[in-house]
Amino acid sequence: MTQVSLLDALNPSQRQAVQHFCGPLLVVAGAGSGKTRALTHRIAHLVRQHQVDPAEILAVTFTNKAAREMKERIEQLFAEQEAHEQFGIPLAQLEPAQATRLKSRVYQRIIKPLWVGTFHSLFSQILRLDIEKYQDPKGRKWTRNFSIFDESDVQSLIKEIVTKQLNLDDRKFDPKSVRYAISNAKNQGWTPADLEHHQPNFRGRTIAQVYEVYQDQLAANNGLDFDDLIWIPVQLFRQNEQVLAYWHQRFRHILVDEYQDTNRTQYELIRLLTTNGEMQKSKLNWQNRSIFVVGDADQSIYKFRGADFTILMEFQEAFGDGLPDDDTRTMVKLEENYRSTATILQAANALIDNNTERIEKVLKPTRSQGDPIFCYQADDEMAEAEFVVNAIKRLENKDPDVSWGDFAILYRTNAQSRPFEEVLMRWGIPYIVVGGQRFYDRKEIKDVVAYLRAVVNPADSLSLLRIINVPRRGIGKSTIDKLTQAAATLNVPLWEILSDETSIHTLAGRSAKPVIQFVQLLEHWHQQLAQAKATEILEGLLRDSGYLEDLKAQATEEAEERARNVMELYNAARQFEEEQGDPSLEAFLSNVSLASDLDNLQEGSEKVSLMTLHSSKGLEFPVVFLVGMEQGLFPNFRALEDPAALEEERRLCYVGITRAREQLFFSYASERRLYGNREAAIPSLFLSELPKELIELDKPGAIPRPLSRGTTLPISATPKARPAARHSRSEQWSIGDRLEHPQFGRGHITHVFGSGERVTIAVKFPGIGQQKILDPRIAPIQKLN
Repeated sequence: MTQVSLLDALNPSQRQAVQHFCGPLLVVAGAGSGKTRALTHRIAHLVRQHQVDPAEILAVTFTNKAAREMKERIEQLFAEQEAHEQFGIPLAQLEPAQATRLKSRVYQRIIKPLWVGTFHSLFSQILRLDIEKYQDPKGRKWTRNFSIFDESDVQSLIKEIVTKQLNLDDRKFDPKSVRYAISNAKNQGWTPADLEHHQPNFRGRTIAQVYEVYQDQLAANNGLDFDDLIWIPVQLFRQNEQVLAYWHQRFRHILVDEYQDTNRTQYELIRLLTTNGEMQKSKLNWQNRSIFVVGDADQSIYKFRGADFTILMEFQEAFGDGLPDDDTRTMVKLEENYRSTATILQAANALIDNNTERIEKVLKPTRSQGDPIFCYQADDEMAEAEFVVNAIKRLENKDPDVSWGDFAILYRTNAQSRPFEEVLMRWGIPYIVVGGQRFYDRKEIKDVVAYLRAVVNPADSLSLLRIINVPRRGIGKSTIDKLTQAAATLNVPLWEILSDETSIHTLAGRSAKPVIQFVQLLEHWHQQLAQAKATEILEGLLRDSGYLEDLKAQATEEAEERARNVMELYNAARQFEEEQGDPSLEAFLSNVSLASDLDNLQEGSEKVSLMTLHSSKGLEFPVVFLVGMEQGLFPNFRALEDPAALEEERRLCYVGITRAREQLFFSYASERRLYGNREAAIPSLFLSELPKELIELDKPGAIPRPLSRGTTLPISATPKARPAARHSRSEQWSIGDRLEHPQFGRGHITHVFGSGERVTIAVKFPGIGQQKILDPRIAPIQKLN
């Protein structure tokens, strides 16, 4: 991998980014612009050209899947070069055994020392080493074998605190909303006292109290939630200069992917590691050190999770030279798109150009013009589903190169999947709903994982209580209540009671024997942690606990399915050992806790993909259907009254458009059932922002012709007028103006949002007793004198 051979695969902008050595660099990477190539080649360039130790590189990704892909690509780059250097031929021409040995050496020398992963996975590893140095303001303690509580664990714990420990009205303090408030506080770096300070009303004070008790309970269980995996390292770095200095020296080159999706706490982690806590930019020492972030403000769609795209917008001020785009040496734009046809990119560029909060860039096509974009108006949501599925059937049947896995149906909300699922099932077309029940959320998987967590961390009372009588071993609810009450009264972990035989005989009576056997089971495998692999412990627990035997004894189809899922968990542990080279149970459990449903989506699988637009981020498909393109649905009603929220909705539409490689369809319904009632629908504002020359519209019944990759085939459609009222474009609208709508009747304007060509209006229609948000450019309205 000489410098020339590495850089030859890159375009000029990618090359500029990869060759950057020390100091800050912001890479503004448009959709499909090869950002992963730039990231992986940069890491390879650092190691190969600048002799950077791989252990000094920290690369943060948005998903575990992206981390795996990055490591695989880097391994391939080095293996390919070494094949040429050692054997004079490409890697693919080596004998399989030779190639395996070569890649194994690359893995051990280059890939294994690299720190590549998500924020949560990387900083959980740091906490495994240093959490005992953390000084909690309230004196809470955690040890290195802490459990990572998943969302269902957290919800259960907060519900217990709200309804039982604090006896609050769960209608006023819904546990889910309380959980969201606590998570939001942690993402902003607030302690319970900070939360009370910022929200001094009764609700804020009460949630702060729940937050305080919640943290007490987490510590009592030696457990952390996902937010703690970021927030506690921030506090640790701030309070312990030696710990921060160690990791600052360790990670000399930091790379962050999807930088627009970071929140303020994640940003603070990166800032502390990069600067060693130095606040003045002029005093930063960039010798043999860099911060390299990749992102795109136009693809920031996770504000509801705490993501703050202004962090990316502020990079130049925080780290860079702050010069204009044409003069700066600390920003590079990747604008060449290798994914989509020119037509799709023209639509995406035109749409996002309506946003004001962005870094100016234009996606430049590297492919041919491609097919027109097709926009379909259906009578209702079922007719919309029929159209989409008929289009999929026709394309799949007529083109031998197309398979079910080439299609994605994207919608704004999960509830919209129902009609599409019904029609797909009726026609026997295989599909997958991304964002449905995760593998690790299934009861049997949570049971077995609870066994594993209890073995690693006996202080995890939630896991102990889940499995103490699973499978049934004769330990009744009254016995469990006595044990938990004793632990609560003595203010000790449940395990301290369970592991004392005298206490068990006193409290459990006739149930003492099965309790003691349960404890002995966990103690036996706890003692094996140092020498046994995760797969060996899992296999032993399944056998000794009787869990698998119990499922087999039930002899039902459901039990058989559960048993298959348990064995798939064993397969996952085996795969983790092989891929990560770390056979420990602690490592496998961390991987399980941080897994997401998107990590398990197999692109190229032979199923139509159904998912929300938020879930589609990072994916791409030959054919994409953006459905439900209606005002109030997409963009949603809240966004129509908030310019910043409307821009986020537009970014979400931009992300959806840029998922498509070959062909893009829009659809909307004339009416839709909402809350049981049928209501007239208005085409989305976003449709009016697309260049009309790129769009073909038609009436119900039209079916597109087959897709042929790389060619431009016309769609069977008769263009008709866009669903807009042309006469309304030139009108000036003011509060109080009276107008008439053919469906809603007469009304008057109560609010005007925006200005010029971007005006939307709120209209009160007395005839229907309802207020509607309308876009005068597309709504069929007429001003009255």
